[in-house]
Amino acid sequence: MNGIVSGESWRAMTNGFKVKPGSSVDLSKTDPNGNGGLTRAEGDARYIELARELGELQELMYAAQTLGVLVVFQGLDTSGKDGAIRGVFRDVDPQGCKVASFKVPTPLEIGHDFLWRVHQHTPERGIFSVFNRSHYEDVLVVRVHELVPERVWSKRFDHINAFEKLLSDSNTLVIKFFLNISKEEQEQRLLDREHDIAKAWKLSAADWVERRSWEKYMTAYEDALSKCSTDNAPWYIIPSNSKRYRNMIITETLVELLRPYRQSWLKELEARGEAELKAIKEARAGRTSS
Repeated sequence: MNGIVSGESWRAMTNGFKVKPGSSVDLSKTDPNGNGGLTRAEGDARYIELARELGELQELMYAAQTLGVLVVFQGLDTSGKDGAIRGVFRDVDPQGCKVASFKVPTPLEIGHDFLWRVHQHTPERGIFSVFNRSHYEDVLVVRVHELVPERVWSKRFDHINAFEKLLSDSNTLVIKFFLNISKEEQEQRLLDREHDIAKAWKLSAADWVERRSWEKYMTAYEDALSKCSTDNAPWYIIPSNSKRYRNMIITETLVELLRPYRQSWLKELEARGEAELKAIKEARAGRTSS
């Protein structure tokens, strides 16, 4: 399936949209309407179960402090980055999760290399860092709008791969999600915002202007997904026309990637607990004899 590992069932969806390292991605051959063959009730039940498990895994990770997790959300306007962050991390303790949003670079940020502003937001061990847009903006929007010449942005793919390898080698799990919506769905969501008072704050004429560059963005994303999906920092293409399925499949992906660490975290915490109990007993004995 065009460089994307296919799964046998909805339970294998963590592999179903994983971009193979070295493959060539053609987004026109992906389906933004995918729902894994689930009914709404089945998907909702599965999502609630997975969100609860993600919260449990995050608590263990936070306590063990042996691994950090960087979650990257990229997608076109209205693809659901904000909604995915709220939905996927609904049962995660806020103390163990940080969200960073990357807008137009400030003068200070422009004065540094393009990764400078990003690196300071990567997670320490025990923490989820969630990027709402990311360092990939520097091979996407800057390319589409020709903010820097091709000779500059074309070199950044290698820099990004090296950066993410550094994070991986430093006990950071890097997981990247491209929220894939159709052009028709984007139009409908933009129109819906105009009639929803609660979403009026999201209204922006710039969204309609950016929409004119849809094909250019698709080409830029295809390059980023193809050149920067690696074994240590894979890309996952998430069907996102359905907000419910989007949240479920992202949550499932995170859970299945973190489950293998559960036993090592439990062993680490058990060893710490035994050492602390020993220290407590020794402290008590010292107080009693004094």
